[in-house]
Amino acid sequence: MDFELIDNTGETGKDAEQKLRLTKITEQLRHDIADKQLYTVVDNAPAATLIKDLQKRFNLHSCNGCDVEIGRALHTNRVLTGWVQKVSNLILNINIQVRDVEGGKIVLNKSVDIRGNTDQTWSRGIRYMVRSMVEKNQAGL
Repeated sequence: MDFELIDNTGETGKDAEQKLRLTKITEQLRHDIADKQLYTVVDNAPAATLIKDLQKRFNLHSCNGCDVEIGRALHTNRVLTGWVQKVSNLILNINIQVRDVEGGKIVLNKSVDIRGNTDQTWSRGIRYMVRSMVEKNQAGL
């Protein structure tokens, strides 16, 4: 899924900038996971209508398993949701969660804290997360 933003700051002046960063890190994570052969990355387009409908009602990372419905629609074994939590303009964390579609159980949670709200820090956070998955052999689970 695409990364979502949880902004606890109430700051709205950087919304467009942060939406662009969410898109960039989504693309980066999809590319890096495929490149490192951690998972097979599928196109979300066949479930686009379902995803949009669910996003109107929930944050996908905290929808109590609605991501499983998306995984089933995409005929996948695992589904990944991601979100960035902005605590302040200096403190953010990037999170991913991988859920088993058949049983609905979470098989991987990863989080990385970053300092600074820039393209570079967000990208560095994704690189670190993927490197950690490789080092800890957290592929495919």
